[in-house]
Amino acid sequence: MKQFISVHDVPDLDAWVQDALALKRDMHAFPELGRNKTLGLVFLNPSLRTRMSTQQAGMNLGMQVQVINAGGDAWAWEFAEGAVMDGTTVEHVRDAANVLSQYCDIIGIRCFPGLKNRDDDSLERVLNAVMRHAKVPVISLESATRHPLQSFADLITTRENWPHARRPVVALTWAPHIKPLPHAVANSFAEWMIAAGMDLRIANPPGYDLDPRFTAGATIHHDQAAALDGADFVYIKNWSSFADYGAMPPVHEDWMLHADTLAKYPETRFMHCLPVRRNVEASDAILDSPHALIYQQAANRTVAAQTVLKKILED
Repeated sequence: MKQFISVHDVPDLDAWVQDALALKRDMHAFPELGRNKTLGLVFLNPSLRTRMSTQQAGMNLGMQVQVINAGGDAWAWEFAEGAVMDGTTVEHVRDAANVLSQYCDIIGIRCFPGLKNRDDDSLERVLNAVMRHAKVPVISLESATRHPLQSFADLITTRENWPHARRPVVALTWAPHIKPLPHAVANSFAEWMIAAGMDLRIANPPGYDLDPRFTAGATIHHDQAAALDGADFVYIKNWSSFADYGAMPPVHEDWMLHADTLAKYPETRFMHCLPVRRNVEASDAILDSPHALIYQQAANRTVAAQTVLKKILED
């Protein structure tokens, strides 16, 4: 296994979930698998869960883990091929990725979209540049269009909370926010849920439809109540416009979930990837409900990362 950047890198999704659940029962069962191996984690953007969970996952497998903040702990990177580097960038990704490959056995890279140029972000310029020049396996710690480790953890969480034979109804609902956010979590969640065979509904206001590359197979609603009705899981997340790329078209209806949602759907489980702006994206009543799975999702981030690292190390 040479890369983990999307659900398309998983040959058997159900088998991977079962492997993850088995691993979760003893996270310290393979302390020698990563012995004398180094995991290098490169962050071009802030992180809490991704940073800590992936570090913990590597250490659980016996790996040495090194973390750098590109542009902070290291030189600012240039990604354009043939660039005349007479500006603020100091090191080309071609050189950085090659050097990192000498120090590390696996590289993880986290990079956000610019939300300025849709075509540029859709081409995954940063992630693909690292993968093109790296000589070792590369893991996406979130990219311009996807967040596969988060989505893998989300899938593990839904499986842990669904004992029934029928497939669950999963609703992904847009939520308000104070600034434009990337599409990566929403794109990736939709892609993984559809691949897992879930009955997926996506609710968002007009003007906020996601990239159809990621939502084919889901039912799209512009009425939140219609999407939530009968849903077994509700995933709450904000994203900016894809059609008017990076914009925030005005929304006049109230899309934040409140305490009355709990009364209306008493069996529904609520999910969010965190961080969450409380009482903007979702109310305290939702997030602190016994039916909220947000901390279980966060715990499963380590399980997801460790399963991926284990697969790469075994190969």
